[in-house]
Amino acid sequence: MTRDELEYYTGQLLEVPRFRDSCPNGLQIEGRRRIEKIVTGVTASLDFLKAAVRGKADAVLVHHGYFWRGEDPRLLGTRKARIALLLAHDINLFAYHLPLDAHPELGNNAQLARILDFQLDAWFGEQNVAAHGRLSRPLSLAALQRQVANRLGHPPLVIGKPSAKIRRIAWCSGAAPDWLAQAADLGVDAYLTGEASEPAAHLARETGVALIAAGHHATERFGIGALGEHLAQRFGLEHRFVDRPIPV
Repeated sequence: MTRDELEYYTGQLLEVPRFRDSCPNGLQIEGRRRIEKIVTGVTASLDFLKAAVRGKADAVLVHHGYFWRGEDPRLLGTRKARIALLLAHDINLFAYHLPLDAHPELGNNAQLARILDFQLDAWFGEQNVAAHGRLSRPLSLAALQRQVANRLGHPPLVIGKPSAKIRRIAWCSGAAPDWLAQAADLGVDAYLTGEASEPAAHLARETGVALIAAGHHATERFGIGALGEHLAQRFGLEHRFVDRPIPV
């Protein structure tokens, strides 16, 4: 398929126009016109891009791309090195941030529900990016902590009583500790996100809603891979997911 066809299809699939975001969603750096091989990953780090070059990718699709609101726009240092590598090898860079978090099937939060056996009942939060629902079966907080660690491959930071019974849960991939208050208003027993914060830790203790910080990278690994597989199956593309875990 062509670069323009990939951007149009994916933009429609993820409903890109409906989101207000802190970065441009879609094609961020233009490469070759014809696309046969795609590589997906969470973040367009230099290490990830080198793996894509070795894999002879025509395009890379990531959750965390470039050109974030408020950052220094100059092409210096590591920023220059990343973009220079893409341009030197004529590789397209596509990035999908909030649209990928929120997609009801391929998105990070829908995929977390699948991986962690959560029943997704409804969406909440700014632009309906976060989700809430129920565990497939009630677990103690300690048992849920072990399940999250095993299935995400990352030990979560947990604030709450290990013996607490968890039935209802809310979750949002990435860095969304500030939505704990909204989650508490929904009557959940626990809230899972990628990162914790000092205010959220106090709020968890005071509301009795357990806070599970399961890792920013760990909670955002599944959506971009699911998107890549969807595109590969629909258009006959060669797809490879490249994971570059980090400890946060």
